[in-house]
Amino acid sequence: MSTGVKEAYVRTELHNGVATIEFFHSQSNALPAQILDELAQAFHSAALDSEVKVVLLRSGGDKAFCAGASFDELAAIKTVEAGTEFFSGFAKVINAMRTCPKLIIARVHGKCVGGGVGLVAAADYAIACEDAEIKLSELSIGIGPFVVGPAVERKIGVSAFSQLAIDATMWRNGDWARRKGLFAELHPTVEGMDESIARLTFTLAHSSPEAMREIKKISWKDTDHWDKLLFERAAISGRLLLSEFSGKAIETILKKQATKAV
Repeated sequence: MSTGVKEAYVRTELHNGVATIEFFHSQSNALPAQILDELAQAFHSAALDSEVKVVLLRSGGDKAFCAGASFDELAAIKTVEAGTEFFSGFAKVINAMRTCPKLIIARVHGKCVGGGVGLVAAADYAIACEDAEIKLSELSIGIGPFVVGPAVERKIGVSAFSQLAIDATMWRNGDWARRKGLFAELHPTVEGMDESIARLTFTLAHSSPEAMREIKKISWKDTDHWDKLLFERAAISGRLLLSEFSGKAIETILKKQATKAV
């Protein structure tokens, strides 16, 4: 389906019980509000489709997996309400992934920033290429990884999450992410990654749906309060986004992006 954003899309393809949800944005697979909304819808649809046995989340292209929030969109936000609404888009996607009764596998290639790390953490199993690097950059622009924080913390623990959140300009490599538990597997080549994904999704597509549903339910226990928590966190980000610090930081980033584009 088309998002209405230039050179951007969210598409779902179903093949042999595997629903592949792919998102793409020309700016390193950034996540504007429309893509976030369509991702949430795609996960809800997969949850309701009896033909879907397992879900594969991937992004288009062969460079960055996800650049996180769209800076163009962040710069255009002028009210707390609009900021809260934007960050609520991440809450809706994470909650849709959390409540989807189908296991979600994430395919991670290239760099993964901010909200993209949240998507990977909200997946049930992540398979990555060795070139995958992660960073929670939110503090560097005057906010914080508030909405994605619960998903990341659940996956890698408080200590590792704090390291990412506090040192917001440092990239962690794929091996770090694997050792901390964000990535279940790390492969030296894209071919090896895709072979492992094909093997696992095939196996899961032929496994007991009831058993997989129970496994997911157990692994996400004690997260029902996220229906409220993540939106409360979105309000914090929405408020901080309007600070003078955030305004200047985002303006600086956009100027750098414009210079590179010339």
